[in-house]
Amino acid sequence: MGAAGRHAGRNRSLARENFVTVLEDVVTYLEMLERPVGRRVMAPLDKLALMRAENCTVSFYRYIYDTVGRPCLARIEVFVIYVRGVPAGFFELDTAQPRETKLCYFGLIPDFIGRRLGPWLLQAAIDQAWTRPLDRLWLHTSTFDHPKALSVYQQAGFVVYDRRRVSFDDPRDSWMLPKSNPH
Repeated sequence: MGAAGRHAGRNRSLARENFVTVLEDVVTYLEMLERPVGRRVMAPLDKLALMRAENCTVSFYRYIYDTVGRPCLARIEVFVIYVRGVPAGFFELDTAQPRETKLCYFGLIPDFIGRRLGPWLLQAAIDQAWTRPLDRLWLHTSTFDHPKALSVYQQAGFVVYDRRRVSFDDPRDSWMLPKSNPH
């Protein structure tokens, strides 16, 4: 699901320039200007645990980042969802800006997609972001994210405020992602 950096999804257009694959994308920016009220998302499974990965080691961060999608900065908070003791996904909040939080990364490991965990985990990310004084929670998603990402964010209360067409070199043509990942 969510935010930038994963580029392993669908709806992409490919072009060749100087033997580097150039991917075309549409990035959608969304924001939430107040804490949502109303319907709560119930936990879809029993035996779920959401834990903040305090003092997250680089090796663990790389594992969860690589498995779900893809820089550990000073004001970053990482939360990991476990299903029956098994890591199933994570979200990352960037709290560096005063009264503003960015949901940087959000996603599930492929084995856990389709179990209704996404909306529940998104609710947890929203709740965690709004535990501090906040004027804005924002994120961006793209056509390379899960096909339901945009609608899930909108159902949770995020509102589109911008869309931009972008082009970028395929990260599989560099060190960022292994070549074995399918286009």
